[in-house]
Amino acid sequence: MTATKPAQIYKCDICGNIVEVLHGGSEALVCCGENMKLQTTKTEDKGAEKHVPECSVVDGKLQVQVGSTPHPMEEEHFIEWVEVLTDDAVQRVHLKPGQDPKAIFPDVPASATVREFCNVHGHWETSFSG
Repeated sequence: MTATKPAQIYKCDICGNIVEVLHGGSEALVCCGENMKLQTTKTEDKGAEKHVPECSVVDGKLQVQVGSTPHPMEEEHFIEWVEVLTDDAVQRVHLKPGQDPKAIFPDVPASATVREFCNVHGHWETSFSG
């Protein structure tokens, strides 16, 4: 039995469903008859593509670019979403191939966890202090 915790990300290796836990529970998440896999959060770039979210404040808004060098946004390899988690809110922007690998959020939090999900390389995050 695997307990889930709020804000964890799980992915089904069979169909590709992705679930973000809103309220933890005591049972494993199951999809397509198999346990979903917890996506390990990565925080340091090691490969050619850069994934760690880069945060800046531009015109009073929080701008998040994925990677110190912009991440590819091709049909087979792209950033699916970027989100900002604070103690009392979650803001998420979904991206598509061909778009810039960045998101702009209207509020600049005092502090937050900023995360993104690459369809090939998984889940990445950084901390932000405004």
